[in-house]
Amino acid sequence: MAAKFGANSTTEDVLEGVDLKGKRILVTGVSAGLGVETARALVAHGADVVGAARDLEKAKRATSEVSKATAETGASFEVVELDLASLKSVHAAADKLLAGGRLFDVIIANAGVMATPFGKTEDGFETQFGTNHLGHFVFVNRIAKLIRDGGRLVNLSSSGHRFSNVDLNDPNFETTPYEPFVAYGRSKTANILFAVAFDQRHRERGVRAAAVHPGGIQTELARHMEPAHLEQMVKQINEQAAAEGKGPFQFKTVPQGAATSVWAAVVAPAEEVGGRYCENCHVSDVVADDARLGLLDKGVRGYALDPQNAVAFWKKSEELVGETFQ
Repeated sequence: MAAKFGANSTTEDVLEGVDLKGKRILVTGVSAGLGVETARALVAHGADVVGAARDLEKAKRATSEVSKATAETGASFEVVELDLASLKSVHAAADKLLAGGRLFDVIIANAGVMATPFGKTEDGFETQFGTNHLGHFVFVNRIAKLIRDGGRLVNLSSSGHRFSNVDLNDPNFETTPYEPFVAYGRSKTANILFAVAFDQRHRERGVRAAAVHPGGIQTELARHMEPAHLEQMVKQINEQAAAEGKGPFQFKTVPQGAATSVWAAVVAPAEEVGGRYCENCHVSDVVADDARLGLLDKGVRGYALDPQNAVAFWKKSEELVGETFQ
């Protein structure tokens, strides 16, 4: 199955012939980019989708195509308010879904920020760590019982996880000099470790969790980067690629970027992706922590999939948010 798809596959490619009628799926971050396309593709194939976003008005404008798809397939789409940088908002969103009591077949934790200036969330966590990881950690764990037996969790990570392992001693850069991409790397490693630990805790009832790298896509995610900085990064990537005899870097389209999320959520066999990191609609190979890798290279660092690291990081996350989870 996996051999059919690759880096250039789109959401429509991976969902060709797939009927999702009767499936209920939650997608965070439906106000732009990958979240919108993920929701659109799922609804277009019959799934009932609940989207979550910080700015409801922006989300409603951004998801007009999703709403159109519901009219064609008879599926449903609704949006709930969720600000991942506020645990108060996270609790409220989780409580609303729990009160409704309706089960989900899949949760896709898609929302995130990248390379932000140093800042803190409402609860005092470093912005990227608090938003990308801790917000989702609390939200997903609070509604974990709503994931149907045999369901899945898909966490969006990034090849940026290779910038840094998590730091259990200084997760909020209180003593470490702040570097935007180091902080981003920590948060993306966190997304993988969360999937590894969640998968281990819930697989007895058939619930599996995976992390995915969507690839390089031009979306609002890069809004904190200066265009000149982004151009310089691409130039350096291409210079390195040329020196290694590789072709130039090419951004994926949004439908190509969302394909791996959709593939891991509803197409790939659960036992294939459970507890793993995926890119280009494939499960990635593990590469040594000290291996020199360019941004065009594939693979997941061993520290991001290490079970002991995942257990320790889960415990640290619980300490930070003041809650314990199953």
